[in-house]
Amino acid sequence: PADAPSPPIIILRLPDVCRVTGLCRSLVYELESNGTFPRRVPLGARSVGWIESEVQSWLAARVKAREAGTTARSAPTADNRTIGPQVRR
Repeated sequence: PADAPSPPIIILRLPDVCRVTGLCRSLVYELESNGTFPRRVPLGARSVGWIESEVQSWLAARVKAREAGTTARSAPTADNRTIGPQVRR
């Protein structure tokens, strides 16, 4: 219905984005600058965040691309690193 309330916008700070995506902070910023990751939202003079639904949509697109046997990456990184979760050993 037209009067239905919209869901709340949830903002993720950088540590949360890294935890949810498995990416390191530098790769988050690199992908964002390439236009292959959601853009951050300024929250204050020195703070930013990412909209959770946009981050989740980005992740869903990566899963869908994997299932289709393609890559979700629209542009390679500067040093051709594989984009994906960082694995700790």
